[in-house]
Amino acid sequence: RGAGRGAPGGAAAVRDARPPMGCSGRLLGPAGGRRRASLLLTMILFFTYFFSCLPGPCEPLPPALLLPPPAALPAGPGGSGGAGGGSRRFPQAIIVGVKKGGTRALLEFLRAHPGVRAVGAEPHFFDRCYEKGLRWYRSLMPRTLEGQITMEKTPSYFVTKEAPRRIHNMSRDTKLIVVVRNPVTRAISDYTQTLSKNPSIPSFQALAFKNLSTGLIDTSWSAVRIGIYAKHLDNWLQYFPLSKFLFVSGERLVSDPAGEMGRVQDFLGLQRVVTDRHFYFNETKGFPCLKKPEGGSKPRCLGKSKGRPHPKIDGQVVQRLREFYRPFNMKFYQMTGQDFGWD
Repeated sequence: RGAGRGAPGGAAAVRDARPPMGCSGRLLGPAGGRRRASLLLTMILFFTYFFSCLPGPCEPLPPALLLPPPAALPAGPGGSGGAGGGSRRFPQAIIVGVKKGGTRALLEFLRAHPGVRAVGAEPHFFDRCYEKGLRWYRSLMPRTLEGQITMEKTPSYFVTKEAPRRIHNMSRDTKLIVVVRNPVTRAISDYTQTLSKNPSIPSFQALAFKNLSTGLIDTSWSAVRIGIYAKHLDNWLQYFPLSKFLFVSGERLVSDPAGEMGRVQDFLGLQRVVTDRHFYFNETKGFPCLKKPEGGSKPRCLGKSKGRPHPKIDGQVVQRLREFYRPFNMKFYQMTGQDFGWD
């Protein structure tokens, strides 16, 4: 049964993205002699500090040793340290959720804006790679010029208990975007993705219920648990005020991409550059795509993994899930001040 739960999805490397590093990637790019000497000096200082503190308490380490200033950070693989190339900054905005909600579409639409630079692959820093440290995380970011916004998206952050505290420790001013979708449809889409990678998993019905005869839903299954948005938001509101969040409708991102993008650009403090003239509806895929950019070779549409046909699910199963999610949806509407129309 575990084979059908939480299988990670891939993320294609796209424009503005350096080669995805992942948690197993190298901490730093190729370093010159001066950078190696700086690292050696830092290590010597650390060892000197700890050995001298063995007999008794010491003052905290200076912040400069814990996180070097921007100028001291490595350029990273393929990066250039030359003037005019911009600098790597921590993201001012993060798309933190949710899986199968429309986060990839939103990120690609945002990348059409000249004021946004984003990591293409999901860094998974605040959930899987946190031990790598902020220095490593910053080295993954694209170079930005003054006035540009650095962004990343990792939709599993929204359901990771430690993520809000960790992001708050990085910067309490981080803007957080959550793309949400009808939790029943989202769960079926989640299952469809897993099924495409592992056709031998149990049926949706078998995974969704602890006991089919009583209709008891299995909330330990990630496909079900992710859709309890109110519960996850409770955790985030312990660290960030509601004003730091923008909740984007995954449904409206399909039916009215320009309208939702207007809200997103306003939230980020950007000029409304991405408008309805940027989109066309792809009838085959069933969702909007970006029109061919000037000088570009072809329109930009999401890959084959998006828009998969869903398996047929028994109507009674769908109805039971709707009933299960309804009180959580109502609470989520109250918390966010938005009615997403799922009920």
